[in-house]
Amino acid sequence: MRFILAPDSFKESMTAPEAVAAMERGIRAVFPDADCIRAPMADGGEGTTATLLGALGGTDVAVRVHDGLGRPIVARYGYVAAERLAIIEVAAAAGLDLIAADERDPLIASTYGVGEMISDALDHGAVRFVVGLGGSATNDGGAGMLHALGAQFLDASGVPLPPGGGALARLHRIDLAGFDLRVGAAAFQIAGDVTNPLLGPDGASVVFGPQKGADGHAVRELDAALGTYAGVVTATVGRDVATLAGAGAAGGLGAAFLAFFDVEMRSGVDVVMAAARLDEKLAGADYVFTGEGSVDSQTLRGKTPFGVAQAAGRHGVPVIAFAGRVSDAGVLHGHGFAALVPIVQAVSDLPTALAEGPVNLERAVATTCRLLALHEQRRM
Repeated sequence: MRFILAPDSFKESMTAPEAVAAMERGIRAVFPDADCIRAPMADGGEGTTATLLGALGGTDVAVRVHDGLGRPIVARYGYVAAERLAIIEVAAAAGLDLIAADERDPLIASTYGVGEMISDALDHGAVRFVVGLGGSATNDGGAGMLHALGAQFLDASGVPLPPGGGALARLHRIDLAGFDLRVGAAAFQIAGDVTNPLLGPDGASVVFGPQKGADGHAVRELDAALGTYAGVVTATVGRDVATLAGAGAAGGLGAAFLAFFDVEMRSGVDVVMAAARLDEKLAGADYVFTGEGSVDSQTLRGKTPFGVAQAAGRHGVPVIAFAGRVSDAGVLHGHGFAALVPIVQAVSDLPTALAEGPVNLERAVATTCRLLALHEQRRM
């Protein structure tokens, strides 16, 4: 039997390659001679750089930048010198995982470090960029990134604003006189994992703000501040980004790319699937195993399992998704998933579930394969 193993990472539990290894162990416990094709995935968030570098070649570049709270860190991005291509994950500089849970505050968190990474890649000679949007701790509309590249965000008195999404409520003018001209000569492909707009009930603040530490009051404050920001952006560059699909990605960072960069917005998983040549690997496969930490209705907004299911569907290959948490199964079954399998086998606290993720995934895959074996026997 031929299995394609194409999961994303299981956040805070295992990387995509680790998930692939656990899946393979589970398969071989039942089908020792199975043909297991490894195809770790990503959708613009964690693991995007490593996955694309594995597919395209290139080097890992370390650069000193600032995290979402302005603290100095070392971030890494990929560089393919032959193509002058930089591969950047927003989460490497402005990631939620870089900030302790009790310190998370999207009112003050900034994407400044993302701009520092782009500037360093430009210094290396990059003229093409793939930027993975996902896993950010920020809700500043990309203002911090633009500031790192030379833009100034000023209040009505001409005073520069402090970092963070909350301060954008006082934004009056964006000064682009010092903006890095090299940005205009570079092409950016944005690998996003969501299609949410910037504002409103489906926007960056309402949908993702609570995950980043925003309570109800902060969510309303951030949404209003991004509304002010969107108005000033329109006055500055003549483009209304408030309702564009993907503008709400990474706390509105998508809006900054759409407004100020030569950009192509693509589903992050589509970018990775193309680089990994997943379509070629699907030919002749019996099953595809995918998954990530949580599978729910948000999965349909461009997450890895949905992208993999759509690709497999074009080849008529059944897809089974594994996750630490499964909800909205009735909705998902109508979108290409043959089965949705929760991997947690007993009631436990979150730290335990995360620590036991690889073992639980291996067991869940093995159990699923035993059921597949029964099915195959009955077909004979």
